[in-house]
Amino acid sequence: MSNTRFRLPTITIRDAWSWTWPKLFAIALVLGAWEILYLSEWRPSYVLPGPIETFAALFDMVGTERFWLAVKTTITRAGTGSLLALVIGSIVGIAVARIKPLRLAVGNVITGLQVMPSIAWFPLAILVFGLNEQAILFVVVLGAGPSIANGVIAGIDHVPPAFTRLGRVLGAGPVALYRDIVLPAALPTYVAGLVQGWSFAWRSLMAGELLVIIAETPSLGTTLDFARQMSKVPELIATMIVILLIGMLVDTIFGTISRKIRRDRGLAIDD
Repeated sequence: MSNTRFRLPTITIRDAWSWTWPKLFAIALVLGAWEILYLSEWRPSYVLPGPIETFAALFDMVGTERFWLAVKTTITRAGTGSLLALVIGSIVGIAVARIKPLRLAVGNVITGLQVMPSIAWFPLAILVFGLNEQAILFVVVLGAGPSIANGVIAGIDHVPPAFTRLGRVLGAGPVALYRDIVLPAALPTYVAGLVQGWSFAWRSLMAGELLVIIAETPSLGTTLDFARQMSKVPELIATMIVILLIGMLVDTIFGTISRKIRRDRGLAIDD
């Protein structure tokens, strides 16, 4: 049974590049369109600055300690919230997939939570937890957890029954059956749920950092809001670019892992 256990796929430079270059090409197209729009004077430069001015502001921001503290705070929140959502969502997903009465009771609730806008939770989170880290993490977990749980449920649902029957014949107990057979077989759908969960967590976090301002705790969200209040449009757009790049980077990592898993299973052609 030990030979069937999941092993973390190795990621080669070629894998990473195959997922990176299309994004770089898209960035080049966006920058070109942005520059054309700026030169057309569609909006005044103080409303829509050009790429050169914006990236100059970005380079100035990168040289400050406060910027890196803001990035550290945001990434720490995103990592903590995503990890909590991973643990909770996985446990709930396995329980719902395994226990039929539980699925009948809460299956639709999980889907409802998944489609509910995360920002709608913030008034309640602020009332319950106050303006602090717990309020932000609460909404991040609620934003990501249901997607991960649904990914687990869908993955387990699509595991061929013959796999579980074979595992029982070979003497696998309940824990070994899920650890060595069911979860590895459900892995592609599980990873898809993780990708979707990350996207919900990232959006929930950005909304939270704009709404929940914690004194003496710089973050990308508070940097964005401060630039808006002070009408510093280049800094505002520069911060948006940083948020976009972090999201693209994490998506690239997930995409590379997903492609590697599918390739190892013969579901993707190795170009």
